[in-house]
Formats: sequence, structure tokens, C-alpha cells
Amino acid sequence: MQFSRWVFTLMCVCCCLAEGVTAEPTKRTSYPVPPKNGGIYVVAHRGVHKGIPENTLAAYQQAIDLGADFVEIDLRTTKDGHFVSIHNRTVDAYLGDGTTGNVSEFTLAEIKAFDIGSRIDSKWKNERVPTLDEILTLCRGRIGIYLDLKEASIPEVAKKLQEHNMERHVVWCVGPDLVAPIRKACPSCIPMPDPVPGESLEAMLKATQPTVVAPVWNDFTATFSDTCHRAGAIVIVDEQTSTPENWNQALDWKADGIQTDDPAGLIEYLRER
Repeated sequence: MQFSRWVFTLMCVCCCLAEGVTAEPTKRTSYPVPPKNGGIYVVAHRGVHKGIPENTLAAYQQAIDLGADFVEIDLRTTKDGHFVSIHNRTVDAYLGDGTTGNVSEFTLAEIKAFDIGSRIDSKWKNERVPTLDEILTLCRGRIGIYLDLKEASIPEVAKKLQEHNMERHVVWCVGPDLVAPIRKACPSCIPMPDPVPGESLEAMLKATQPTVVAPVWNDFTATFSDTCHRAGAIVIVDEQTSTPENWNQALDWKADGIQTDDPAGLIEYLRER
């Protein structure tokens, strides 16, 4: 009897090897919080920034108050190694005093000295570029983070998320080649690959096994959505045109979430729908 069991076990192992199945498959970590508005995740692109300076704590607070599911942040690194949320590589567009230069050329103290609110309205005069620590402190337990990794160290960012117990409440928008490094640095983190245009979606899904995928609008179709769903991944589409026509199309094509510059309008649209 023992010999028969041994033979059966050996046969099972051989079958698994023949199918290319490993003994310890990669664990796929899904986003743990359901959407708040009509079953669709609402991502506030750079926060709620109509009349508010983008990528600021004020813009992120407004997204929280509005009831969005995520705020999108753009992560860059200062000259002295601090993480800040600035979309552009340079600070030029954030200031009206003629200051120019790459974010990486300024220290955190220099970045913090910038008044990035007055160009929008004098009432925002004291708004400053936020650090990742400040953003995580504001958002923890209140809203998720859609992290657009611009220029920042994956292991160091992962460490920050773990320190704030936020690793399960952040989705990383990255190229497919960065999925493995994120999982290595933080197994419980949630990479969200942005497929490379013109390359095989099926191959990317098989190679990275994501639970969330982040296409741009021009690459999104009903077939794209179906392919991701069959692979066990939800789809959060980047639709920054922010029109009801596009939102309706995205929902018809079974998008699970939408990133938008008009989160208030999208939430109203979802509630009416």
C-alpha cells in the first residue's frame, strides 16, 4: 500500500512538472476594498484639482471628501533622497517666478519652500509639494492610492508603504518589467501593469499574473477587458478626457474603474446610472 501511494505521488509530481506548474506558485494579491460608487472604482487624477493646485494635500483631501476610491500621485525623488508628488520632471510649471530645473536637482527643503498654490488662487498660497509620508498619513484608512512611479526606488517606496501599513491599499502603475521587482521588494504590494502598446496582452498577463491592469484610453477595448477578466485581473482605465460618452463606453466595455480629471462628475454619473 505504501509503495502504491509513493508511485501515485511521484506520478502527480511528474504531471505537474510536465504542465510547467511550480510547487509554490506566485501569490496574486487583489485590492481588498470594494468600490464606493456604483461598483466602479473612481480614481481622482492628481487629486481633485479643479480650482485646487494638483498633487497637493488639499487636492487629495477633496478627493476623500468627495468619496473617490483612489487619489493618483506621481512619485519623484529630490536631490537628498526624499519622495515627493510632482507630475512633471521639472518644477517649471508649478511656479510663476521663473524658477526652473528638474525635481532631482532640488533638496526637499528647497522644494518645500516653493509656493505652488498661488498660481491657482491666492487662497492656496500656503500649499506645498507633499512628501510620500504626508500623503500616506493623510490617506491611510480613508482612500486608496494609485501610485504612478515616475522616478523613485522601488525598495525604498515599498518600505515606506510597509511603515504606514499601506502596502495593501496602494496600486502601483508601472511597466510590466517592474512587476517582478515590486513583488520581490514587497510580496503583499499590488503592482498594476500598464501594457506596452503593440505587444501581446495575453503574454503580459501570463508573465506578470496581475490582479489589476491599467490601460490608457486609446488601448482599451471590450476585447481588452474580456481578456483581462478571463486572466483574473480587473481593469482601471485611464480616461482623462472625462466625458460621459467615454464613461458610458468604458462601462459598456466592462471597465472596473476609471481614472479621471473630473471625479465629481464621474461619481454623479455613476449614481444616476
